[in-house]
Amino acid sequence: MTLFTLLYDGSWRVLDVAQWVRLCGVGEAPAVGKVMEAEAGGVEICLANVNGELSAIDNVCPHRQGPMGQGWLEGESVVCPWHSWTFSLKTGLSEYPVHERVDVFAVRVEGEDVMVNLEPEPRGEVEAKAESSSD
Repeated sequence: MTLFTLLYDGSWRVLDVAQWVRLCGVGEAPAVGKVMEAEAGGVEICLANVNGELSAIDNVCPHRQGPMGQGWLEGESVVCPWHSWTFSLKTGLSEYPVHERVDVFAVRVEGEDVMVNLEPEPRGEVEAKAESSSD
């Protein structure tokens, strides 16, 4: 959700508001090394488990709208089962062809629930986080 607020100087400021919703139960999440499809708030999500860490990307491959959650993991990337396009779970960027991407969604666990923020991570921030985590 995006909100606009009027500042005292007459300009507008954009505020992004997180939309954390339940994606699934912890017991329903994919096992280590696996991916699954899930839906939250009308958004199709691919949930992946890389070494015990859950990550989420858009479930729709931009190539032919293949279901990413029916694919598989290669390292920290999900491979689309239809034509093997591969997308990073950290940045959403494809390995090939370059310049293609899917949205990345923040994930957290609250008690027995896996929560996802339905507002995709801003693309510049996603890339900066990926660079800093690889240092």
